[in-house]
Amino acid sequence: MQKCEFENIIKIIKNQFKTEEFIPLHEPRFNGNEKKYVLDCIDSTFVSSVGKYVDQFEKMVADYTGAKYAIATVNGTAALHIALLLSGVSENTEVITQPLTFVATCNAISYCNAFPTFIDINKETLGLCPEKLEHFLKHSTKKTSKGVINIHTKRIISACLPMHTFGHPAKIDQIVSLCTKYDIPVIEDAAESLGSTYKNQHTGSFGLFGTFSFNGNKTITTGGGGMIITNDEILAKKAKHITTTAKVPHRWDYFHDEIGYNYRLPNINAALGCAQMEQLGLFIKAKRQLATSYQDKLTQDLVSFFTEPKYCESNYWLNCLLFNDKNNRDIFLHMSNNNNVMIRPCWTLMNQLTMFQDCYNDDLSNSLSISDRLVNIPSSVL
Repeated sequence: MQKCEFENIIKIIKNQFKTEEFIPLHEPRFNGNEKKYVLDCIDSTFVSSVGKYVDQFEKMVADYTGAKYAIATVNGTAALHIALLLSGVSENTEVITQPLTFVATCNAISYCNAFPTFIDINKETLGLCPEKLEHFLKHSTKKTSKGVINIHTKRIISACLPMHTFGHPAKIDQIVSLCTKYDIPVIEDAAESLGSTYKNQHTGSFGLFGTFSFNGNKTITTGGGGMIITNDEILAKKAKHITTTAKVPHRWDYFHDEIGYNYRLPNINAALGCAQMEQLGLFIKAKRQLATSYQDKLTQDLVSFFTEPKYCESNYWLNCLLFNDKNNRDIFLHMSNNNNVMIRPCWTLMNQLTMFQDCYNDDLSNSLSISDRLVNIPSSVL
């Protein structure tokens, strides 16, 4: 029974992509003006951090997400790093986040010489759980003249960094509301959720900052690249300044007025991004159609398909299956990858990684249960 069910799932996936060849987890699609814009960029000779495509790409993302300002960066981790710094995250403080996330979330916190504090996820969203966040804030923190302090570690909590996992929005309005009561700024790690909305508002636009990734495996790609969005004009100008080495604008002088970062997205990458943004609506439609087809076909005795949470319209960046136990998940991982279908387990929980294992965490029962049973299945645009 088990083997037959798993063979049937593999067959369903192969039928979606209509091939017996290797099926990757998520590959980019270049069906529009990518070559035209990149060649135009090369012909202009403006291939680095100055050029029309960088400005155009920022405007396209700002308009699409409803943000007032967008600042392009070399990757999503750089976007997170700058957003955290400008939110007030500093040495020896803590940032509330979730253990079920990609390592870049916690790496960016570490770049600020701060520490992640791990709060459990919500089973419906796979993102930070508002109820467990509220319990932590009520019972494990206290307000002082210096800020909100974690009573267990004695460190100031400088920010909250929820992640919209696999493109499914977290209950971000509740998270922001809770953090506002405690004067904790919220930065949304929306790396995976371009095209996803919660209560008809785009992810990344609820907090002080939102950040996106345009890595090669994302819904749209610039090869590498990231974006910061915000509605705060002062912070937006500051973000652009320090991501361009804090150089004071001048026709010929090189004067830098503070420590800056060489984080500006190259124009040639932005050219690719502009062409990809033109197709984003079609990509999202195709990905949601794939998810609907999966949902109709992949509810089995031993596995269930993870669907978008209530009030959400997800981009279904990576589709998810949840097995009834870890053993069946592991068997399926071997079978599928041996049959040319790229299936991946969830990330190792951040609190289980050597560099973060001493960080504070609450009860992580949901994260532990789900991470042992979840796999991502092929989700490329058909």
